[in-house]
Amino acid sequence: MNRRRFIRNVSLASAGFLFVSEKVLAKQPPTAPNFKPDPTKWKNDEINIAWIGHSTVLINFYGTTILTDPVLFDNIGVSIFGMTFGPSRFTHPALTVDEMPKPDIILLSHAHMDHMDYETLFTITDKYPKDIDCITAYNTADVIAELEWKSLQEIDWNEETQLQGIKFKALEVKHFGWRYPWEKDRSKGFMKDGRSFNAVIIEYKGKKILFGGDTAYHELFKPLKEENIEIAIIPIGAYNPWKKNHCNPEEALIMADEHIGAKYFIPIHTKTFKQGSEPIDEPLTWLGDSISKYKIKLALDDIGKTFTLNSI
Repeated sequence: MNRRRFIRNVSLASAGFLFVSEKVLAKQPPTAPNFKPDPTKWKNDEINIAWIGHSTVLINFYGTTILTDPVLFDNIGVSIFGMTFGPSRFTHPALTVDEMPKPDIILLSHAHMDHMDYETLFTITDKYPKDIDCITAYNTADVIAELEWKSLQEIDWNEETQLQGIKFKALEVKHFGWRYPWEKDRSKGFMKDGRSFNAVIIEYKGKKILFGGDTAYHELFKPLKEENIEIAIIPIGAYNPWKKNHCNPEEALIMADEHIGAKYFIPIHTKTFKQGSEPIDEPLTWLGDSISKYKIKLALDDIGKTFTLNSI
């Protein structure tokens, strides 16, 4: 651990303990996922999307590998002397850093610790120094600026950027951005100097994927109806009692189907960390029970599964 990381982690220790209850610290071993992706079988004329766990998805977009919000260790939270204090995983990631292919691009939705996990990002960039491009939300790059990126850029709502021929467009969602509670964020009205939070449209060769990041129910996606988005990746967990910040499965389906008009739905933000009071299996069960009411098709229903779209 370098000196800068050491000083930062120790100075933030007291803040971290404010958010760690006895229940959170009561660690139980994570369970193994029921499925395991095999990226060695993916082809460059396909879109492959594997749910690794929480909001981490591994995307092969016609030969370019994109990894979203990577969180691959047993705990999330504040790291002190090599130990991380915070919520423990319920389910192991479907792939480890060593098992997955090198990401060409890492896409981060916002600076929350369960989406921008410093230890995971340090491990990946340490394994592939100066070899990975990273896109993150407005006013969040400082958290990970010291890591060995090939490039690191922020993208704000309605802004577009291109990397390796792929277009990324950031969208506003209904969430909040602070990493620590004393920080400014846009949900508090600090639009110029507050931390932001994104959904992102990923577009390549005429195909579009929406990565929803983290959000409560909103109607901000309604203008996307004309975008012809193929796949919507939307969070479905931690809605009880956090309805102000997280949508439930029904709300996620309404946004993906009725607002966006996507063809396929992929759930995230569930079955990994116990962040809400709802039973750990409730979101996926609710999703499976509700999907038949909508035109959209359920592409994945469990961690470790892979969805393949093989027509360009």
